[in-house]
Amino acid sequence: MAANREHQVRHMTSFPRTMYPFTFNSMRSHSPFDLLASSHLFSRFGADLPKEMAALSVETQSTSSEEMVPSSPSPPPPPRVYKPCFVCQDKSSGYHYGVSSCEGCKGFFRRSIQKNMVYTCHREKNCQINKVTRNRCQYCRLQKCFEVGMSKEAVRNDRNKKKKDVKEEVVLPENYELSGELEELVNKVSKAHQETFPSLCQLGKYTTNSSADHRVQLDLGLWDKFSELSTKCIIKIVEFAKRLPGFTTLTIADQITLLKSACLDILMLRICTRYTPEQDTMTFSDGLTLNRTQMHNAGFGPLTDLVFAFAGQLLPLEMDDTETGLLSAICLICGDRMDLEEPQKVDKLQEPLLEALKIYTRRRRPNKPHMFPRMLMKVTDLRGISTKGQLQFYITEQHIQTNAFWYLNPPPV
Repeated sequence: MAANREHQVRHMTSFPRTMYPFTFNSMRSHSPFDLLASSHLFSRFGADLPKEMAALSVETQSTSSEEMVPSSPSPPPPPRVYKPCFVCQDKSSGYHYGVSSCEGCKGFFRRSIQKNMVYTCHREKNCQINKVTRNRCQYCRLQKCFEVGMSKEAVRNDRNKKKKDVKEEVVLPENYELSGELEELVNKVSKAHQETFPSLCQLGKYTTNSSADHRVQLDLGLWDKFSELSTKCIIKIVEFAKRLPGFTTLTIADQITLLKSACLDILMLRICTRYTPEQDTMTFSDGLTLNRTQMHNAGFGPLTDLVFAFAGQLLPLEMDDTETGLLSAICLICGDRMDLEEPQKVDKLQEPLLEALKIYTRRRRPNKPHMFPRMLMKVTDLRGISTKGQLQFYITEQHIQTNAFWYLNPPPV
């Protein structure tokens, strides 16, 4: 019995690091996300790591004899130095749309204006925007862009210039029919989603009586099960990503960055699509079905009601597997994630996904044009939930580590 409890505590204290690998660096050595950087995981899904990737984890300081000898008698001119990004204070890449800004804020502002994006702040519309927090609230980030002087007109002028270089302008058909390329994209994304995420009707649902009636701080058995199932879900999300057209053309570093950034978003979205409102339950991939109280006790804690509320908001959208798959792909392939090597390439991959979801939702619901923007708003909601989820799972693990001795040596009854 004691050995079993010790195994549970060891297993439980390792999982939640998957939820915050980019925040708590000291704990990353045990994270399943480290598998993303291993040749084993990539080869498992048909992508080999290039030899050059060894340089990502090892800092080399060797210099050749040729590097020690100056090739020119006169030193090269110093690189031009710009003021920090006016929006987030990150390193600026130049003046864009009227102000000094980084590539991330430049791309974010351009996309927001060109696509007429409507964002929502979940706080008081005064979120602090810096290079760490800039992705947490898109509403306040866009307001900051306007405050520092970014110009809408400059974006429109830039777009008009690019149109002159385009030989053929793509016009959306009035009947919202998918082009051959978009139809193929939709089919591939839908298949990737369905083969890595079985629908609720395909599962043999089962329940447990463990702490089903009252909330406790933590049910170790449920936490252990949740950790196990979520780790398996992360592996399936990696497989889903590998099947998305174009994803493996990104650099290995960018693939890993996108997966780390969006994994919890997609995990939450997948769990919430298996919400059954009549019983107020959620079902995991092996069929385990937990009620709201059990979800709280499994480690969700104060996050529980927020997750269930989000699941309830998905119901009126009546999303099918294809729409869920496309929305998951849009969450994943997003060029405003921090530390991307080629954000423009990521943006270019996301554009046909957005177009495909737009046309597909309009074709499926001709009389409900508002459904597409409502779905996109859920991406912002997911990011907010994920940020709180990272903190919640960290707090839960700290609680387990602090009380590990008590769990392994409970007082006599």
